[in-house]
Amino acid sequence: MSDSFKSADNRTNFLEKEIDSSFVARKRLFIGLITGTSILICIILVLLWVVPYVGLKNIHPLAPWILGFLILGIIIFIVWGSFGLVINILLGKNIFFSQKLRGLSIKLFLPLMTLLGRLLGIPKQKVRASFIKVNNELVSAEHKKYAPEDILMLMPHCLQNSSCKIRLTYNIYNCKRCGRCPISGLLELSERYGVKLAIATGGTIARRIVVQARPKFIIAVACERDLASGIQDTYPIPVYGILNQRPSGPCINTLVPLDHVKWVLDKFLQT
Repeated sequence: MSDSFKSADNRTNFLEKEIDSSFVARKRLFIGLITGTSILICIILVLLWVVPYVGLKNIHPLAPWILGFLILGIIIFIVWGSFGLVINILLGKNIFFSQKLRGLSIKLFLPLMTLLGRLLGIPKQKVRASFIKVNNELVSAEHKKYAPEDILMLMPHCLQNSSCKIRLTYNIYNCKRCGRCPISGLLELSERYGVKLAIATGGTIARRIVVQARPKFIIAVACERDLASGIQDTYPIPVYGILNQRPSGPCINTLVPLDHVKWVLDKFLQT
């Protein structure tokens, strides 16, 4: 076992606190956007009832009330979903069916939050980072553990050193473990914990890997855009997303905090 992983074992609690504190702003942004989105949807639904009220009454005296009850039901559903998400986020516990709410946030709220963020001048990158953080908390709130063979670590090809001539996409074990990029450390983690490890060059390859590996839990590393779209594509499989580090810019010689990956494995792996 390398010295880096020995020291990582002694820093788990510190790392957990560091991870939580680093995402406080993202959590607040998500709560603000999801609340604003819910209010906006409810206002639109009310207007859909009020505006045609007179016309519907001419069709049938009960028509406006039937539409009103239908819209009220949708409003209750939206409010319940957003309220449940906020409660789960704040408490970090599975209070209101976190798996269903995770699906609601992925399929409904994320596209609308991105649109609202654009109207408010909030960059997509910040909205996506906030969504990834909240998705991770909802996955954690399910308190599930997974066997090593059911876990897939899915990595982007940009982690590989750009000057490396070895092709790792179809067989990551072609790596010579020279230590010039994080792949050698990820291979060590994969072998140490007995979990699957794969590299994807894009969304199509990533989806193919998921179909072939058939995991029950995914630890994915990527940028905000690829992580957010990957979480959407693989639902209902739970995905814990880790943002890569980009000291040389996007899509080239990126890095991944191995301590963070190890912390996630320790958290979700069956013992």
